[in-house]
Amino acid sequence: MTRPGEPAESAEGERPAMRSAESADREAPAVRSAESAERGTSVMRPAEPVAWPYGKSAAASFTFDVDAESAVLFGHPGAASRLSVMSHQAYGPLTGLPRLLRILAGKEVRATFFVPGYTAHRHPDAVRAIVDGGHEIAHHGYLHESLIDTGEAAEAEILDRGLAALDEVAGVRPVGYRAPMWELTYNSPRLLAERGFLYDSSLMDADVPYELDAGHATSIVEIPVHWGLDDWEQYCYLPDIAGAGLIEHPDKAVSMWRGEFEALRREGGCFVLTNHPFLSGRPARAAALEGLIEHVAGCADVWLAPLGDIARHVRGLALKPRAIPKPELRGSPP
Repeated sequence: MTRPGEPAESAEGERPAMRSAESADREAPAVRSAESAERGTSVMRPAEPVAWPYGKSAAASFTFDVDAESAVLFGHPGAASRLSVMSHQAYGPLTGLPRLLRILAGKEVRATFFVPGYTAHRHPDAVRAIVDGGHEIAHHGYLHESLIDTGEAAEAEILDRGLAALDEVAGVRPVGYRAPMWELTYNSPRLLAERGFLYDSSLMDADVPYELDAGHATSIVEIPVHWGLDDWEQYCYLPDIAGAGLIEHPDKAVSMWRGEFEALRREGGCFVLTNHPFLSGRPARAAALEGLIEHVAGCADVWLAPLGDIARHVRGLALKPRAIPKPELRGSPP
């Protein structure tokens, strides 16, 4: 399945106020000190177990990618003239997001929302509603740009443009980042560290967060994800753009996600679910997701928190940074 935004040729407790959380975010160190980095980065080793706070044995976070129209427009700019397609994407900020915010408020759960800069500019009231609800805003590109074959300068420009948009619209400086389509480059960790980001949530090599080496004696916290914990593969269908026409029943999707949660819970891991308001904001899907949120929130041994809170906790553990070195293929350029 191809996601919109990929290159065309590849197609086939008491809640704290958000402003206080942002202040804490800005104070959190985005890079590790030289002293801690001197312990060295062990290459290609498993992530260390994480000791969770408050006596909890596992962690969980509900995250939402507020892609809206940007998820389609980057890879399919001609879709801008397709009113039905644009309405499908606009359902997220216009209808799905308010429903999801009501559910989260009713369960007293704070979440992380990854927002492309274009979404902030096109739907400013929706993005401000996320902040007003006490949730974390994080970076998700500007126009949901695929970073495949993107050079360093172009990637840096996308990061800066997205940061400017979120600051302009919502008055936030995010400490978290998720690459569109979870497609980091080998330049990404360093570019994020240089801009003061605390964490990324795009990689898939562990069940717990860890410190990802960013070069130059710096690191960022990595909070892993994987494709099985994403609603796109369950629900997304747009003719000629995404999906094969199979749309799963919400009970099936949530059953799979709950199975992953229970397994990670036993492992002491970190459950990170990714949903999109234009998909999971539909009534039956939102109702099924509400049941999962209620279940996870009711597990006394699980710390349920936004990703920013999880990243700050992990940063305080002073873990040794890890790396995923670029493979060297014989006969290929470095």
